[in-house]
Amino acid sequence: MNFAYIRVSTEIQSYEGQRFEIEHWSAQNGIIIDKWVQEKVSGNQRLQKRTLGKLLKQMRKGDILVCTEISRLGRNMMMVMSILNTCSQKGIQIRSIKDNFELSDSLNSKIIAFAFSLAAEIERNLISQRTREALAAKKYAGIKLGRPSGPSKQRKCFEDHYEMILRNLDNGQTIRQIALR
Repeated sequence: MNFAYIRVSTEIQSYEGQRFEIEHWSAQNGIIIDKWVQEKVSGNQRLQKRTLGKLLKQMRKGDILVCTEISRLGRNMMMVMSILNTCSQKGIQIRSIKDNFELSDSLNSKIIAFAFSLAAEIERNLISQRTREALAAKKYAGIKLGRPSGPSKQRKCFEDHYEMILRNLDNGQTIRQIALR
């Protein structure tokens, strides 16, 4: 079977770009994707807690795992190497589209995977470092970081309509009916 794996890290990211790339690549290469797996999770999350971990458990020898790039599997070198090792032991091939690699049990595949996973980890560390530096610069400039103080929008709305809510509850309306107003 052929599996496509898509991972985004945050709620603001979208699956569509990766899905488009995989669909385009599979059409060009005459490969039919039997199952699509996507998740919103940090690449640092332990494999056992990720959908990818469950997918790897169900995959069998001869299966193919397609992803847009190695960094989608994990964000640090040790995790990616562990995933590649698991796939190698089970006879699962990994196709990385952007990197244009077919990773299998060969020595060349392992060297390439090592290089790309190391590059992904370095990239992640640089992004974290730049973020910390930018936040420190803002803090030094006197810009307040974090959520604004004070009540949340929901609490403010509740407080503004508290009397009306009580009246409607006394008149027999449900909380759902009141909330829909």
